[in-house]
Amino acid sequence: MPGTLGIIGWIIIGGLAGWIASKIMKTDAQQGILLNIVVGIVGAFLGGLLLSLLGVDTDGAGLIFTFITAIAGACLLLFGVKALTGNRSRV
Repeated sequence: MPGTLGIIGWIIIGGLAGWIASKIMKTDAQQGILLNIVVGIVGAFLGGLLLSLLGVDTDGAGLIFTFITAIAGACLLLFGVKALTGNRSRV
């Protein structure tokens, strides 16, 4: 995520991305707001890392691209957790 957002921006973007991802992956009933924020922030890092490994330049890509990347990364994170835990996890 861009450094210009600051910590409050990271929390807001992370919370929204984590919440949307939990709706998409149908884990929203199991997650609270703090877990949504964590999933969204970790998902943003995961999505950004994967895009950079694929050669996509994410620097200066804009807020909407950052938000979409965070949602996609959070969905991947939730999918991975569900696959590893066999859906018995609280994530």
